Amino acid sequence: MLSKYLGELMTFMAIVETGSFVAGGRSTGISRSAASKSLARLESRLGVRLMHRTTRALSLTDEGRVYYEKAISVVDALDDAHDSVAASAGTSRGVLRLTAPDTFGRHVVLPLLKRFLAEWPEVQAEVSFSDRPSDIIEEGFDLALRVDYAAPDTQLVSRVIARYERVLVAAPGYLSARGIPKDIDDLADHDALFFFSRGRRQSWQLGSGNGAPVKVQVSGRLRVDSGEALREAAVDGWGIALMPIFLVANELETGKLQRVLPHVVGKTVEISAIYPSKRLLEPRVRRFIDFIVASLEV
Repeated sequence: MLSKYLGELMTFMAIVETGSFVAGGRSTGISRSAASKSLARLESRLGVRLMHRTTRALSLTDEGRVYYEKAISVVDALDDAHDSVAASAGTSRGVLRLTAPDTFGRHVVLPLLKRFLAEWPEVQAEVSFSDRPSDIIEEGFDLALRVDYAAPDTQLVSRVIARYERVLVAAPGYLSARGIPKDIDDLADHDALFFFSRGRRQSWQLGSGNGAPVKVQVSGRLRVDSGEALREAAVDGWGIALMPIFLVANELETGKLQRVLPHVVGKTVEISAIYPSKRLLEPRVRRFIDFIVASLEV
């Protein structure tokens, strides 16, 4: 009997979890109108109203809440069965829709994605590398990677997948001309290069050992909203920059940049994977999250 209205059940659950006919329909591959009609058919089959509709919002009725909670356990069982069979058969397929910050995406995600796609040839990828915050449900992403994510959303799951130190770096030529700082107080005599996003300048929080980082007063004339541009400015000798180690590892290895105050580090950068509830994850998405966590060794 379940097979007769499984599509309607899945559409109902998607509407509940996204909060709208538009987003719920999109997540199941149908239009807003079709999603609304699907819910109406399901209510007609059951003989009860599952959701209250207003011009501004949707909300569950008492019957709808009970039905949704029961449906979760059913669909979870189906998902587990599907994943078990898919895993044993070695199948992951479909399009992985991913968004990540531009700099982290280009330097870290792309190389990992290349390896992942080589391992799973039936998976395709659509990737947006942008520092612009995105609504992953409304924009149809399976997964978002975000830096220092600190705004929990009840519709989303957050998992830290990587942590990186922020380090002070400068070009050898700059340090030769301006001198090498001996301690944090010496930074006041140097040109600091700042990253800013959405009009807010990154403050420098520095510390050593296990102590909590403290805000340090520094000044500088250049502010950029691109990690790539900040690194290039440092390489060109504009001043001292505080940057995630993954972004400057190659320049440190080749000598284009060198560590300043090596015993001092900035506040740790946390990279989080943000995605809809675990139940909605396709095997390809779950596998990619596990793959990137294993590769980055959190």
